[in-house]
Amino acid sequence: MSLNSTPSAERIHIGFFGVRNAGKSSLVNRITNQNMSLVSEIKGTTTDAVKKSMELLPIGPVVIIDTAGIDDEGELGEMRVEATKNVLKSCHIAILVTENEKLVADEIMLLKAIKERDIPYLIVHNKSDLTKKAEGKLYTSAVTGEGIDELKAAIAKAVGAEDKKVHFVSDFINEGDTVILVTPIDSSAPKGRMILPQQQAIRDILDKNGICIVTQVEQLKASLEGLKNSPALVVTDSQAFAQVMKIVPKEIPLTSFSILMARYKGFLGEAVKGAAELDSLKDGARVLICEGCTHHRQCEDIGTVKIPRLLKGYTGRELKLDFTSGHGFPDNLKDYDLIIHCGGCMLNDAEMKSRIDEATRQDVPITNYGTVLAKMNGILNRSIEITE
Repeated sequence: MSLNSTPSAERIHIGFFGVRNAGKSSLVNRITNQNMSLVSEIKGTTTDAVKKSMELLPIGPVVIIDTAGIDDEGELGEMRVEATKNVLKSCHIAILVTENEKLVADEIMLLKAIKERDIPYLIVHNKSDLTKKAEGKLYTSAVTGEGIDELKAAIAKAVGAEDKKVHFVSDFINEGDTVILVTPIDSSAPKGRMILPQQQAIRDILDKNGICIVTQVEQLKASLEGLKNSPALVVTDSQAFAQVMKIVPKEIPLTSFSILMARYKGFLGEAVKGAAELDSLKDGARVLICEGCTHHRQCEDIGTVKIPRLLKGYTGRELKLDFTSGHGFPDNLKDYDLIIHCGGCMLNDAEMKSRIDEATRQDVPITNYGTVLAKMNGILNRSIEITE
């Protein structure tokens, strides 16, 4: 996979924040060597977050985010400030750009929010060509380019420009092992493409010098019988658990893309605990079902149709269901008895962590599609055994 094709969810997200006219947009343009953001002497030129996917050495694939001023005014300005704060949820590092030697009230407020989220941050004193410098501070100038390389190096050091320690599939296999991926093509699959977790699995297996066999449910039995040796692992779309578990012998490890994604994003433990809450739901219990992407809903959509139908059959309860998609996620979760999230393949690990942390803080159990489907099919223990 080339750097240009690296999915947004796999890139380091770098957010630039500050008051209006602190020079955020000029600095972003200088770093990216592009006119990514409009620049003007008029306060409030940047009204919405502007994102740019690129390669930033020495870090690698990143998403640069330029945000509206945190001191914006008026009713619309307050909405922009709130949107700016929401950007923090997906940031791996926050860059607070200031032209003040001492932070002003709005900057102090933002820094507090950054620290509360435990996000790495840097304070950058911009317009260094107009400023008297003090020892121990990071200075930049979008006009002269002073300090830009030092800022890039500081960002790389703060985020740790290194490979992710947890891999998608290859942690469980050895070189030369065979992995079967069961990828049913249904009406909700993107035409002409495979969904992101399937792509990630294939690439990760090949990077480990493993052998990858991709098949559909109908050809799974023949694929297994055609192998001289048993596969090291079978990974299935969670929606096919009921069929696949009957075909794959119990001695062969079996899991799903969604369960592997929960592990990859760092919340499989919470997902397993959350799935256990299915057994204690009562009539009238309120469940939030969250989809991380905004794909077109199909008649047999997994989040709005299949899982609700299976929930009713499994629990035997009349449940109240709410749905969200994309980057929408409620601030108030206390009214919910359970949150069922998708695998989160289109959300980066920072945003998924933010959602998990918020659910934990409000004492609301959270799980994901694949874990719930494994639970309802009576295969949860088997599907997570390889991860333990």
